[in-house]
Amino acid sequence: MRVADFAPSDVKAYHKGPLLGKVAIDRLMPMHLWVGPTGHVIRVGPTLRKLRPGQALVGQRLTELLEFRRPRGVQVMADLIARDGASIQVLFRAAPRSSMKGIIVALPQQQGVLINLSIGISVAETVSKFGLVSKDFAPSDPTVEMLYLIEAQSAILKESKKLNTRLQGAKIAAEEQAYTDTLTGLKNRRALDHIMGRLIGRAPNDKFGLMHVDLDFFKSVNDTHGHAAGDHVLQEAARIFIEETRSDDIVARSGGDEFVLILMDCVDEKMLNKIAGRIIDRLQRPIMFDGLDCRVSASIGITLSNNYNELTADQVCSDADAALYQSKHKGRSCYTLFTPDGDKHLQKGN
Repeated sequence: MRVADFAPSDVKAYHKGPLLGKVAIDRLMPMHLWVGPTGHVIRVGPTLRKLRPGQALVGQRLTELLEFRRPRGVQVMADLIARDGASIQVLFRAAPRSSMKGIIVALPQQQGVLINLSIGISVAETVSKFGLVSKDFAPSDPTVEMLYLIEAQSAILKESKKLNTRLQGAKIAAEEQAYTDTLTGLKNRRALDHIMGRLIGRAPNDKFGLMHVDLDFFKSVNDTHGHAAGDHVLQEAARIFIEETRSDDIVARSGGDEFVLILMDCVDEKMLNKIAGRIIDRLQRPIMFDGLDCRVSASIGITLSNNYNELTADQVCSDADAALYQSKHKGRSCYTLFTPDGDKHLQKGN
């Protein structure tokens, strides 16, 4: 609608303006509606306009724009004027049907009424949906305090989330440290026990091959070249184990110069023998440290999870140890595959 579409009394009121200037009204009541004597909307506060983006509010009949929940029975302009100073609760008739509360003020000189509205309990949702900020509301509007509370709560939640993230990160780091061998970066004995318990619990669905590896002549390296050389050898051995296994496999340092390799979903004897053979070959090569020639070898005991009708961690580790002992007994630098019907010795390079 245009100004020409209003009744003469509305046009006169619009140009004359209420007792307060329109700019002042916008500042004091950014969610006001000025309704002319004929019941049509003449002016809309800037914040209220934001709640109806792309919709022309000026020119609409008030009762077609808003549904009065309290007081009920508002149909014509006389009903509004009769309720001068009354509190109201209204809804937009068109979606989104935002709920608002406010007060009616009858204007003198037949200028109609001013309706000052504020957002109800849906303030958080409305503010977020329409991108409203504190300056969109009158300073005296309780909504401003609610916005401050919402912002404060948001800041608190944000800091709380950051703190929780840091605590979670610290917890993960502490757990990682508790399960990691600091020298080699491999999993430690504690982690190995945890993993074995988990695998046993999922048996027989999770099948695996387990290798118990012991470094031959490691004590001699320590005694001859010192502990720094020995540490370097352990780190090189760890690197070889990682390179010869897959990312899903488990490599752990279970003791001073002892390691356990768990090869997931691998119960193929030939494949395990090949992996053990490659590890032995690589560890037989000299490991240099500060110009010193450090020489070790590897003895390996192997067992398979499908060897057992009833799988237990103690039995698996015990059988791998027995196979390792056989490798030592046969002259070291070789591997032995444990089988339920007796130890099957498979020698690799002596």
